[in-house]
Amino acid sequence: MNHLLIIGCGNMGGAMLAGWLAAGEPPARFAVLDPALPEAPAGVTLYRDASEVPGTHDAVLLGFKPQQLGALGPGLQGVTAGVAVCSLLAGITLGQLAAAFPTAAAHVRVMPNLAVRIRKSPVILSERGLDAGERDVAFALFDALGSAVWLEDEALFDLVTALAGSGPGFVYRFIDALAGAAIDLGLDQSSANALALATVEGAAALAAASDVGPAILADRVASPGGMTREGLNVLDEGDALRRLLTATLAATRDKGAALSGAA
Repeated sequence: MNHLLIIGCGNMGGAMLAGWLAAGEPPARFAVLDPALPEAPAGVTLYRDASEVPGTHDAVLLGFKPQQLGALGPGLQGVTAGVAVCSLLAGITLGQLAAAFPTAAAHVRVMPNLAVRIRKSPVILSERGLDAGERDVAFALFDALGSAVWLEDEALFDLVTALAGSGPGFVYRFIDALAGAAIDLGLDQSSANALALATVEGAAALAAASDVGPAILADRVASPGGMTREGLNVLDEGDALRRLLTATLAATRDKGAALSGAA
């Protein structure tokens, strides 16, 4: 994957490209195929049509919507032949990728989140057709965006996507709700928003650096009979928070299967 062609450089593809460039990757390592993108970063070649692509790439990254695979796939056979096809398409399996791009050298599912822009994203990988050396090259490329992980059981990919790919959306909703609760109880909006964001940022950084899990950290914050413990009692009653998040992840995971069936 020494020269990557990004096909569809929207929110996620653009964030990944920005992350790679911020990591010091040379712009010439990347090219973009996107008829709607106004411009590419300096040094990155932008193509408007697949017929313009000279075939100097050895891998492509599919960054369009999964529902577009059936419509766009036939027109991409030329640029995918003989190269590794990496896919950001939620719900689309390795088998479906192989059926859509039968002349590709390998097929790789990739699931990051938007924190790739600041190189802080988990990146989940699953593949067919890469040899050991190619796996190492692919891992290094995506690991530069945060922390890459090979998932050997593809059946778990939609669940892992729900956790690590969609998870930031749920965290943002929690930050907003935390601030909103303080506003409802009388704090001004500006202070509530700033304090909620700083609290979550600090707590996450401490959890990442700690040698104990978040459950233990929560207990360390909460003195017996104290204020924090009283609040935790509300969250813990009936395991309500965990049950809510289980339902959230299940709904997100199941949408992946629906997207796979619709492609």
